[in-house]
Amino acid sequence: MAERGDVTQLLAQIRGGDEQAAEQLVPLVYKELRKIAAAMMRRERPDHTLQPTAVVHEAFIRLMDGEQARFENRAHFFAIAARSMRRVLVDYARQRLADKRGGDARKVELEDDIALTPEQSADVLGLDEALGRLERLDARQAQIVEMHYFAGNPVAEIAEVCQISERTVKRELQTARLFLKQQLQSLE
Repeated sequence: MAERGDVTQLLAQIRGGDEQAAEQLVPLVYKELRKIAAAMMRRERPDHTLQPTAVVHEAFIRLMDGEQARFENRAHFFAIAARSMRRVLVDYARQRLADKRGGDARKVELEDDIALTPEQSADVLGLDEALGRLERLDARQAQIVEMHYFAGNPVAEIAEVCQISERTVKRELQTARLFLKQQLQSLE
């Protein structure tokens, strides 16, 4: 696991315009980014043509092209990185659908993490749409969901980043899970 202080310090240097800090950041965060991407890919269809490494590389390029000034600390970086990886998968899914002119949308299984039974599933575009709706209704809940489920941040770390209590984080996660479950079931 990347050292909190080292990553946070490098992110501050990147915000300050130090271009070499990004090069130093890569070895510190690559393993964790790959782990997040692999977890996301396990939820995708088995014959998916993207590999976790490609998802990490594309997401990192996107991160360094525009969002680096927004990183406050290590946990925030991984939350934004997870969002960027999700965007890579959504863009890929949209491209595939465009290539097929809207045909045969593939399904991905969601784990119980999102409070769904194993039999229920939704496509990656449906999940993205549901998270988009959640973000419009409650941006903090959407951020908490991304930090917890996509970036793998523990509740204590999320509470620290969001400057709220751990109890509030748990309550927000429960509310968000119910909302997402309802949204995904309405797609069936």
